[in-house]
Amino acid sequence: MASIIIPTMRYRDAHRMINWLGKAFGFERHLVVEDDQGGVAHAQLILGDSMIMLGTARDDEFGRLMKTAADLGGVSQSAYIIVADVDGLCDSARAAGAEIVIEPRDEGYGGRGFTCRDPEGQLWSFGSYDPWTVRG
Repeated sequence: MASIIIPTMRYRDAHRMINWLGKAFGFERHLVVEDDQGGVAHAQLILGDSMIMLGTARDDEFGRLMKTAADLGGVSQSAYIIVADVDGLCDSARAAGAEIVIEPRDEGYGGRGFTCRDPEGQLWSFGSYDPWTVRG
């Protein structure tokens, strides 16, 4: 089996963010497992052939290693997601309340892209540039 990378994150209000990620970016629920405290123990959301996993921030073994963007006051990693309609997705994200931190623009290395923050501070980049089609 080939290696597959799936970004993971924690949110203070995972239920809200699952709904928001669907509305803003088009993610669909693949699996959502509730915890016994009204939160999300584990969720898998898909967008095309890609997946992210997320859960409610909590003080458990993994939670002590993984903080929310708000806890950190920023992020140390972000996801880049290849999409066909950059401007349309940016409009959808903006309408859902995303903070557009880099407006859609054509990049010097090819493609078009934008970057935004979700309501809990996670950073997301979307673009039409596909690095798999360029070999150096």
